[in-house]
Amino acid sequence: MSETNENAVKETKVSNASVPVENFDWNAFENDLGVYSDSRENITQSYDQTLSKIQVGEVVEGTVIGINKREVVVNIGYKSDGIIPVAEFRYNPELAIGEKVEVYVESAEDKKGQLVLSHKKARQLRSWDRVNEALEKDEVIKGYIKCRTKGGMIVDVFGIEAFLPGSQIDVKPIRDYDIYVGKTMEFKVVKINQEFRNVVVSHKALIEAELEQQKMEIISKLEKGQILEGTVKNITSYGVFIDLGGVDGLIHITDLSWGRVNHPEEVLQLDQKLNVVILDFDDAKKRIALGLKQLTPHPWDALSADLKVGDKVKGKVVVMADYGAFVEIAPGVEGLIHVSEMSWSQHLRSAQEFMKVGDEVEAVILTLDREDRKMSLGIKQLTKDPWEDIETRYPVGSRHTARVRNFTNFGVFVEIEEGVDGLIHISDLSWTKKVKHPSEFTQIGADIDVIVLEIDKENRRLSLGHKQLEENPWNALEGVYAVDTVHEGTIAEISEKGAVISLPEGVEGFVTTKQLAKADGTSVKVGDVLPFKVIEFSKGTKRILLSHTRVNDDTRRSDDREDRKPKEQSTQSAVKKLNSQMEKTTLGDISGLAELKAQMEGNAAAAAADAKAAAEEGNKEE
Repeated sequence: MSETNENAVKETKVSNASVPVENFDWNAFENDLGVYSDSRENITQSYDQTLSKIQVGEVVEGTVIGINKREVVVNIGYKSDGIIPVAEFRYNPELAIGEKVEVYVESAEDKKGQLVLSHKKARQLRSWDRVNEALEKDEVIKGYIKCRTKGGMIVDVFGIEAFLPGSQIDVKPIRDYDIYVGKTMEFKVVKINQEFRNVVVSHKALIEAELEQQKMEIISKLEKGQILEGTVKNITSYGVFIDLGGVDGLIHITDLSWGRVNHPEEVLQLDQKLNVVILDFDDAKKRIALGLKQLTPHPWDALSADLKVGDKVKGKVVVMADYGAFVEIAPGVEGLIHVSEMSWSQHLRSAQEFMKVGDEVEAVILTLDREDRKMSLGIKQLTKDPWEDIETRYPVGSRHTARVRNFTNFGVFVEIEEGVDGLIHISDLSWTKKVKHPSEFTQIGADIDVIVLEIDKENRRLSLGHKQLEENPWNALEGVYAVDTVHEGTIAEISEKGAVISLPEGVEGFVTTKQLAKADGTSVKVGDVLPFKVIEFSKGTKRILLSHTRVNDDTRRSDDREDRKPKEQSTQSAVKKLNSQMEKTTLGDISGLAELKAQMEGNAAAAAADAKAAAEEGNKEE
């Protein structure tokens, strides 16, 4: 480089340096006194032409030229740059220098001469149009998740608060919504309510299409019996959903374990990885049935070959029902104890009276079907059958005390001991009392003394009697209540056919309505004490027929005889007197006396005829 050029460079460097000029005319500069080659107005005008024309209230595009923790600096080509709070860009955490953004001009110059811009207002002014455009074009947009709300999340989209339902966050169920708060994610607008200006967005919609394609590919490669690895995605009361890498399958609760499972949570946990086998699948419905227990041998196949009917086993009650209990004697191997095999008693009872879930029990194998994998058990077989030696312990004629269990119209069912039942027929309850229903004689739960009349071992029933504990009183009553004897009785019951009469010695008689009439014509009522005449006595049928009317008739006839006796005596006396007088009369008086005698004899004959007719009428009634 020549010396001249070097001097020029040095002069240039010196001129560019910030060196104060001692002889600079500041007065001329401030008053524009020929400092510039052109006028100041022209220079200012030329400068203004290089700046953007902006108006307050309009939305313009700017460039991010600076970012710090508090502010974002945006250049819109104006003489000063705008400062925007960084909070207005939190929906876009990836904002970088040089990125184009829309801003709203709030003021061209504030008190400090600063350009005032707002990115939030710019978004809000154009947000509704942008949202509708995104829905029409099925556009993918970004949004900032602000907070949780009932049923989902609130998302900031173009400055509008949109609703993100919980079911639309992801294809799998969300267990913790809070982890999404503060995140920026991509969404699709799925619904807009123009009237209320409500917007619904979905993140799930973005990945469903991709997953659907993955499902088709996975399902096309599935085969029954294929073993795949999956992850527990969701647990319900009826089964477990497994993520097979883009497609879900269900393990039903019955396919989780060979043993009984009350809830899938007992076997698996969320996010647990495991191998499963494909049991079935439906291409059309895209349903896949999976199994877990099928990966292990069936417990029945491992059951000891020496186990046989009659062996005693121990197990745990896993399920209770009214008809019986299921007992697990080994994982996956269960037997049923029917309620009839829990007790020798034949009374209908519920299985819950004998055991409950969780009880450890010992039982005897009654049936064993390895092919169908079924087993029936019994616990009453652990005790002696009370009917084995029934003839020895309860021989005919032996006396016992039993408990009343039930009534029927024809008798009383009683239990002498657990498993030993008997029937007392209604006719064997009492010798003298006519029992219409057993409830008149005893009550359920009461103790009653019985005697064994007959043993039916095959049907496991005893015929019992109660009245046989005493001698038959009808042998002695035959002489007491002979026909035509009269006894005083109390009316115990009245019906259309007649009345039941309580007699001494604890027996009952019956009188028909016709034979119940009182002498004075009044009606009888319960509790009346009246005399009754026995008109029939049957020891075989234990029946006594009575009559109150006969007693009244006998009394009336007796009274009539007493009334007729003085009349007859008076007639006989008159005849005798007449005969005496006739002996003393003369022949001239004979005709008059004859007439008087005939009249008196006629009166006597008429009285005798009346007495005979009354006697015949009494015999007919008897």
